[in-house]
Amino acid sequence: MRKVKMTFQERPTLEGAGVKLNRVFGYDEVPLLDPFLLLDHFGSDNPRDYLAGFPWHPHRGIETITYMIKGELEHGDSLGNGGTIYGGDIQWMTAGSGIIHQEMPQKTEGMMIGFQLWANLPASHKMMDPRYRDIKESMIPVVRENGSEIKIVSGKYNGKEGPIQDIITKPQYYDITMSSNSELTYNFPKNHVVFAYIFEGTGYFDENKDPLKRKGQLVLFGDGNDITIFSEQHLRFLLVSGKPINEPVAWYGPIVMNTQKELEIAFKEFREGSFLKSPGNINFDYWKH
Repeated sequence: MRKVKMTFQERPTLEGAGVKLNRVFGYDEVPLLDPFLLLDHFGSDNPRDYLAGFPWHPHRGIETITYMIKGELEHGDSLGNGGTIYGGDIQWMTAGSGIIHQEMPQKTEGMMIGFQLWANLPASHKMMDPRYRDIKESMIPVVRENGSEIKIVSGKYNGKEGPIQDIITKPQYYDITMSSNSELTYNFPKNHVVFAYIFEGTGYFDENKDPLKRKGQLVLFGDGNDITIFSEQHLRFLLVSGKPINEPVAWYGPIVMNTQKELEIAFKEFREGSFLKSPGNINFDYWKH
C-alpha cells in the first residue's frame, strides 16, 4: 500500500493579467512531483477576479492541461486553433518546440471553477511539434461503482480508457466524486508519482484513516502500488499519476527546458521572432480582448 508522503496547502497568487487563483504546487516543489510542474486552481463568483485572463504568451518544453468544472474559457493559439471550452471540457496543449496562446475566462453567473496542470516533457520531446487537443465532456468515460463516480481523462479504470493515450510520461488523470462513507482502492504502477487534490469535502487518504484531509489540500503518496481512499462526507478530488522523467529542470516563466543555455536560446528566439518552429495562420488581432 502507498502511504501519504506529505501534504501541501494551496496558496493564493496572481497570474496572467491579474487573475486571482490558488497555486497548489509549483516551482518550489520541483522535483517532488516529477513529471508534474505546477497545478493551479482558479475559481470565483466575482468576474473581476478572472476576466483579465491570460493574454498571449509563449510556452516551450511542457504540456498544459486545462480542465473546466464550471464556466467558459475562450482560447486561441499560434497553430490556428481557437474556440471555447465549457464545464466538463478539457484542453490538452503540448507546447513542444514552441506555441503562443491565450486563455480568456468568460463571465459566468455564479462560480467559475477550473484547473491547470503543467506536465514536463523529457529532453527527447522538448522540441517536438506542438499540438492541441480539445476534449469535450461527452468524450470522457465515466465509471460508477460503490458510491463513487470516476471520470477518466487519461488512463484506464474498470475496462474503460480515457481519450488521451499517447503521452510519453504515461499520465493517469481522474476526476473522482465519492458519496459519504464510501471507499475506493486503485492500483498504480510502482515508481510512478501519484497525488490527489481535494476540491470538495473531506476524506482519508491512508488505510489507517489518519489524519483527515480537507478541501484545498494536495496529498502526495509515497512509493508502492495500491492506494485506498475513504470519504467522510461528500468528497471530490483530482487523482493524477505519471512516470518521472528524472532529468534536470531549467524553468523560467512559461518555458521549461533542461539547461540554462536552452532557456536563454528560447527567450532570445522569442525576442527575435524565430520562436515558433510550426507557425500557423492565426489572426492575432481577431483574438485581442
